[in-house]
Amino acid sequence: MKVLLPDSLPLDPTLPEGVEAVRYDATAPVPDEHLDAEVLVVWGSSTGDLRAVAGRMPRLRWIQTLAAGPDAVLAAGFPDGVLVTSGQGLHDRPVTEHALALVLALLRRLPAALAAQAGHRWADELGGLQPLHPEGAVTTLLDARVLVWGFGSIGQTLAPLLQALGAQVRGVGRSAGERAGFPVVAEDQLEAELRQTDVLVMILPATEATTHALDAGRLAALPPHALVVNVGRGATVDEPALVAALRQGDVAGAALDVTEVEPLPVDSPLWDAPNLLLTPHAAGGRPVGADELVAANLAALLAGRELRNVVER
Repeated sequence: MKVLLPDSLPLDPTLPEGVEAVRYDATAPVPDEHLDAEVLVVWGSSTGDLRAVAGRMPRLRWIQTLAAGPDAVLAAGFPDGVLVTSGQGLHDRPVTEHALALVLALLRRLPAALAAQAGHRWADELGGLQPLHPEGAVTTLLDARVLVWGFGSIGQTLAPLLQALGAQVRGVGRSAGERAGFPVVAEDQLEAELRQTDVLVMILPATEATTHALDAGRLAALPPHALVVNVGRGATVDEPALVAALRQGDVAGAALDVTEVEPLPVDSPLWDAPNLLLTPHAAGGRPVGADELVAANLAALLAGRELRNVVER
């Protein structure tokens, strides 16, 4: 059995005897001499490069993407008989770190502090004696109502940290209930929840159903003091609607680690939107535990057992 491993990270999974591991350039299509592979591990390949070989790998049985969201692989058009597994769980801690950093940066007004620093100005309005809960603003996680939209493994890793800092955390999922000890509301109750949200953290995958999920109507449901953070997929936010909401003061601020088009075009209105913090898809670029996942799923494949993180197609 031939297993193709991307050269975009130092993978070294434990492989059974008789399994050949071959490195391939993740910035190009799989070369012709390796189209006979039965297993393809993906990390950093473009949808175009994957699409170029999707119908040309007759022996391919299984694709392991190391991304939490398998959208690039699914969009490439591999045959239905090819099993796809995701990298769910590999990014929980790195993305949680980044999401928490963005939330705290907005709450503690770090963009304004950096702007003042660039102007050599001591910003008295940002320091000194301040009310804990100023009228019309949220500046602390203490008693803040945080809504995590997309309450999978990353959301469930983030929630306890937010709670430990004093936040009241609720999740949004396809069905209501309790997950990891936190209340989760169904998506049909989303707008009612948005009306009482101080901080909205989005960790949604890119699907047809989530395209522009945060649209003008849902932005309007948020209180004017609300903050929005997106560390999921850029397509889940209606960017013109967000820019309009920021310019009109309908929301107080936002932080985006992802955008609908990446890299973000130089003429995008997002660059100059007020109270918007941008990071260049930096949250989840370091999968943790990839070797173990690849090795465990390969062993399961060879033994005829169910693999972890199987993607429904």
